[in-house]
Amino acid sequence: MTTKSREGSGLRDGFLFKYCLSCISASVAESVTFPLDITKTRLQIQGEKASLVSHGKVQPYRGMLKTAFGIAKEEGFLSLWRGITPAVLRHLVYSGSRMGVYEIIREKVLLRNEDGSFPLWKAVIGGMSSGAIGQFLASPTDLVKVQMQMEGRRFLEGKQQRYRGTAHAFSSIVKHSGVSGLWKGWLPNVQRAALVNLGDLTMYDTTKQFLLRHTYLEDTSITHMLSSITAGLVAAIMGTPADVIKTRIMNNPTAYRGVIDCFITAVKEEGFFALYKGFIPTWTRMVKYHTVLNANSYIYT
Repeated sequence: MTTKSREGSGLRDGFLFKYCLSCISASVAESVTFPLDITKTRLQIQGEKASLVSHGKVQPYRGMLKTAFGIAKEEGFLSLWRGITPAVLRHLVYSGSRMGVYEIIREKVLLRNEDGSFPLWKAVIGGMSSGAIGQFLASPTDLVKVQMQMEGRRFLEGKQQRYRGTAHAFSSIVKHSGVSGLWKGWLPNVQRAALVNLGDLTMYDTTKQFLLRHTYLEDTSITHMLSSITAGLVAAIMGTPADVIKTRIMNNPTAYRGVIDCFITAVKEEGFFALYKGFIPTWTRMVKYHTVLNANSYIYT
């Protein structure tokens, strides 16, 4: 190997390169799938007592497609990307910190096997831990994103818009609630990240290995897509209830006393399946997100 190639290999193995690649890949995936995210957020708020009535009128229920088309028609097409700035900022914190923590856990705490392999159970623990820590650090950007995603609906309901932009949202929250107010809803947010990482890591690898060993499929895009669909399904089943609770607490910080209060209120007033509102766009987004990340050389694979 030449000196130049060794230097190139060292660069590719460096933290800064991996951090930049991770952030770019995640930002591309976020931008491509963001209309599904804002659709999911609007669906998760539907039926919530605090958001159900506007000017004495009960807000009609809409499915995924009607919600997405409604946003584009009533608020403008670009409103499907309302909140994209804090969403991208989130990845500067979440993707980088998760990557760093995961590598520390993998190399310094859990350790590889003597042959260099990394068992699935260790990957699950590492993925859940790093995902939870990264999500906690990035929780303020999620809070701002959720609240900005609801601004278009507030305008249509005749309510005063809360923020002029991302910077104004951060400063307003700190002004009215203090720095700690930026972490409102962090607990279900962290729980969701851990559960999603658990379902995603476990099922993607398990499904892929099953297909390679027990079918005629090879390690191609078809195998990756089938594995992503399965992993996304399990991750969505495990993570959606925490995501619904997170969204509601972040959108209406003063409406609930905490995670348990939000959980009980949702189930009592709307039934158990209220915890799975927005499930279809969540699952669809996870599959597309996983595909884009891997297409951009997702760092953990």
